[in-house]
Amino acid sequence: MSPVLVLVGPMGVGKSTVGHLLAERLGVGYRDTDDDIVAAEGRTVADIFVDEGEAAFRAIEKRAVHSAVTGHDGVLALGGGAVLDADTRALLAGQRVVYLSMDVEEAVRRTGLGVARPLLAVNPRKQWRELMEARRHLYEEVATAVVPTDGHTPEEVAEAALDALELKEA
Repeated sequence: MSPVLVLVGPMGVGKSTVGHLLAERLGVGYRDTDDDIVAAEGRTVADIFVDEGEAAFRAIEKRAVHSAVTGHDGVLALGGGAVLDADTRALLAGQRVVYLSMDVEEAVRRTGLGVARPLLAVNPRKQWRELMEARRHLYEEVATAVVPTDGHTPEEVAEAALDALELKEA
């Protein structure tokens, strides 16, 4: 069992919103590994970061991603940092992976300054740029298709993802 498609990209890019739309259009289920982590751990991703640190969260995330990629046959969205793990990137090889991209101004607008985003706590623009410098090549490495989200509605992004992967709606 493997997903119909996997969405990757930075926090706030719209993976959840677009993922639900894609699942509906394809007639399959939707799953988000961040939601899986919250359900399993009984606390938010931000709380795990604060209480245990990023390394502990990444270990939890790695297990959640492995479980989801090997056990879900619908649309799957991964947390923004999931691609940092080499084993996760290897697991994504051969999957249909869509990298949803956006620029920094759009990211700051979407994520807001008051939202609980532990990696963007101090200087959101600077930290987001640094995160993207570290991650963009990893998103591109695992991607079958790159779909820009700037200036597009979630519906337009979903349509572009389907077109890019040549998937037909249910």
